[in-house]
Formats: sequence, structure tokens, C-alpha cells
Amino acid sequence: MTMTQLKCDIKDINLAEQGKRQIEWAYKDMPVLTRIKERFEKEKPFEGIRLSSCVHVTKETAALCIAMKAGGADAILVASNPLSTQDDVAAALVKYYGIPVFGYAGESKEVYASHVEEAMNHNPQLIIDDGCDIVATIHQKRPELVKDIIGSTEETTTGIIRLEAMEKDGSLKWPAVGVNSSMTKHLYDNRYGTGQSTMDGIIRATNILLAGKVVVVCGYGWCGKGCAMRARGMGANVIVTEVDPLKALEAAMEGFRVMPIAQAAKEGDLFVTVTGDKHVVDLPHLLTMKDGAMVCNAGHFDVEVNVGDLRKETVEIKQIRPSLEEYKLKNGKSIYVLAEGRLVNLIAAEGHPASVMDMSFANQALGMEFLVKNQGKLENKLYTLPQEVDMEIAKLKLASMGIEYDTLTSEQEAYLNSWQSGTM
Repeated sequence: MTMTQLKCDIKDINLAEQGKRQIEWAYKDMPVLTRIKERFEKEKPFEGIRLSSCVHVTKETAALCIAMKAGGADAILVASNPLSTQDDVAAALVKYYGIPVFGYAGESKEVYASHVEEAMNHNPQLIIDDGCDIVATIHQKRPELVKDIIGSTEETTTGIIRLEAMEKDGSLKWPAVGVNSSMTKHLYDNRYGTGQSTMDGIIRATNILLAGKVVVVCGYGWCGKGCAMRARGMGANVIVTEVDPLKALEAAMEGFRVMPIAQAAKEGDLFVTVTGDKHVVDLPHLLTMKDGAMVCNAGHFDVEVNVGDLRKETVEIKQIRPSLEEYKLKNGKSIYVLAEGRLVNLIAAEGHPASVMDMSFANQALGMEFLVKNQGKLENKLYTLPQEVDMEIAKLKLASMGIEYDTLTSEQEAYLNSWQSGTM
């Protein structure tokens, strides 16, 4: 079987050469994952293990899949979003790296569901999930697969919310690692990655000037902090909406205006949702917005903005630019929806830079290794990677950046580990 004869479902194998150049470009800014890949090639921790990944098909994801295959994994990749696939990268993975890919940009929800089915038909022992779709589907529809599964890792806040619910009601059938809970992941990825790539997607979709605009950020978790910080840095007047009093207080103390979404809906020029919840911007909010208001989503699923009910109040939908649609409403106003309400940073732009995904996917790779090394020892619950793994990733990143840092002296170590010394 040649590389081009692998079973797959991609747009065009002839895009492979450009995709290979993209992957090689990403690797130049992913030194931590490169170090891990080199070790995996020697140690083969996943020799013969079947791996199904449901992740955005990007050049950075390709680097992760190549690292896992280098470690011996029998890996396949399916797209975790119908619109975010980089078709040239998918072609390169099939042609040059021998990794079956199921996903292409613009696929229907029905095709997406068939690709998730392909991931399950691989009879996985390990799962890398992005939004918990494979994990949830196996639990609901393919329980016969559970017996072979060592564990899974989860990339997103949204997926972790689903896993927490599964653990709480006792339905989780294997150990799962919430990669998004690691500091080197959510600090780097959620705050710095989402903050920058969301603004990138908004600007590519609209070409608006953010300075002077009233930008409403719905949610002040790590992703919300990143979006609010970057919007303010570009001169926007930022409003934050929250349901958590501690996060609302934090946003207020950071100098942002904080108010309910019903009030913010009347003031905002641009709305960005980053909550992981449903209908955060709901129809009543959309109908009270200014004529010309723009809405977008940087949370995982396309449910945060209630685009479905908005359509019912629409007399015409007009494509203005790629990833930008005008909804002309019955009330005479126009609302502009970016990226169909899906992930604006991945659909209107390219997602996070490679240096960000270097941290995320280092956590993914080491999360897989953690599950294999501890096979049979873990409970069926949600885990966070041990702190020493997080620290090792941070050390590797600092070394790649040429940054040195202090270490404790023996006297300082002794002081921190004693209780006898104090004011007296």
C-alpha cells in the first residue's frame, strides 16, 4: 500500500506538497514537542497501540500526530470541526506521513458524524479528543469499544465540562486527562493563544479598526481574559459579562466594565463569546443590539450565539466577505455574524500560532504517555497531569527561548520546609 492509497476522506491529495511545507514551518516553532518526538522515536511508548484523534486538522495538530506515530502509535485523525480543516495539511499527512485523515473544510454535519464513526471504527485504545465528541459518542452509542480503551485526553474547556458531568453522574468508563487544566496549556493556549488568534480572526473576517469600538467579551475565564486583554491592547473599550462573582470581580479590578449581557447588548459594537455554554448571546439580546453590531464565538461549539433563532427573525442573509454574513432582521436592523457562529479564530484565521500549540500538544503527548504508563492503576475519573510534568514542559520551553531562571539555595530550601523560623 502506498501512502496515497490509505483509506481517507480529504479534499485533494494534490495539495500535499504545500501542506508538507506548512508542517515543516510549524515544527520550526515547536521545540518542546520536537524534543518529545525525538525521545518517543527511541523509546516507542505507544508501540502497536491504536490511537484515534478528533482534533482541528492544522499544521500544529499534524506535528502532534507525527510525534505519536514516531512513538509507535497506529494513529488516525478526524476533524473536530466542520469548517476548520486545513486541506493541504490533511493531504500531506496522508501522502507523506502515512496517517489516515478524515476531514475537509466545509464538510456537512452528516459527513462530520461519519468521520467520528471512522474514528470509532479504528477500535481505539487511546483517544485524543477536542470537545469530547468521540468520548461521548462511544459512551452513548458504541459501548462495546470501552473494554479496549486505556484512556483519553481532552484539549478544551468545553470538553472538560462534559467530562466533569460524566464523572459526576458516574458514567465515565475510563480515566481521562484534562489537558486544558495544566498551567502550561491554559496559560499559554487559552490566554495568549485565544487572545491573539481571536483578534486575528475578527480582523481577517471584517477588516475593522478595533480602536474605539465597544467590544463585549462574554466570559472571563482564561480565554476571556486573553480576548479582553488583546482587545483593550488594540484600543477597544471592553465590557465583560460573567455569571461567576469572583471572575466578575477580577474583571472589574482589572479595569473592565462589568454588566449583565442584557445591558451590554445595547452598548456593544462587537460581541465575543468564550464561555463553553449555550445561548450566552440569545435572541432577545440579538434583537436589542445596535444596527450593524457584529457577533462571533471563540468557544468550542457553535451554540454560544443563538444563530438558529436569529435566522427565524431574518428576512435575508447576505454573504459580505468570507466568514462574514449580514442578517437583515424583520425589525429593520442588520446583525453581522462571523464564521457562522463557529470558532472564529480557526475558521476566519488559522488558530493559535505554532509556539502556542507547542505547549498544548506537549501536554497531549505526555498525557498519552501518562495513561499508558499507569494503565490499570487509574480510576475512571478526570485527571490533571502531575505538576512535575507541567514544570518539565515549562523548563523545556524556557530553554528553547534561551531564558535562564534562579534556583533555590540549600538555605532557602531548608527555610521553606521548616516552621521554626519566624519573627521571634
